[in-house]
Amino acid sequence: MVSIALLTVSDTRNTKNDESGNYLLQEAEKSGHNIFDKIICKDDIYLIRKYISDWISDPNIDVIITTGGTGITARDVTPEAIRPLLDKEIDGFGETFRFLSFKKIGTSTLQSRCIAGSANGKFLFVLPGSKDAVMTGWQDIISYQLNENTKPCNLINLIDKLKK
Repeated sequence: MVSIALLTVSDTRNTKNDESGNYLLQEAEKSGHNIFDKIICKDDIYLIRKYISDWISDPNIDVIITTGGTGITARDVTPEAIRPLLDKEIDGFGETFRFLSFKKIGTSTLQSRCIAGSANGKFLFVLPGSKDAVMTGWQDIISYQLNENTKPCNLINLIDKLKK
């Protein structure tokens, strides 16, 4: 199993009403993963980059998952904060997420700018802020890719190869 850091990006969430972040925490722990850290931060590009950069450089973290800030309003800056920190982007994540979301919310899914990638031997997943979107991302994609039993391939089996 892996060590995960969770970041909720929101100007309005706190530890009590952070449904998406709390959902990820519970589901990751249920899957046997270790939650290394969980932080809520404002929609501020530099604050987001600070937390993500600190985690990218921490050897105790394998996976970083964010929720929030992926829309198209002026305050939605999570992809802009994280994209420059990535070594490689995993294009298929956003494509798969929007395909799955389309079945639930139709063309409204085009407003989601979720991304994923790798940086310094870690995987990063940038999810929207709604609990339904986070559930889609976790249940239909991330939980499988963080499970070494998922065949024909999964991201867990690639972690060591990211560092070489």
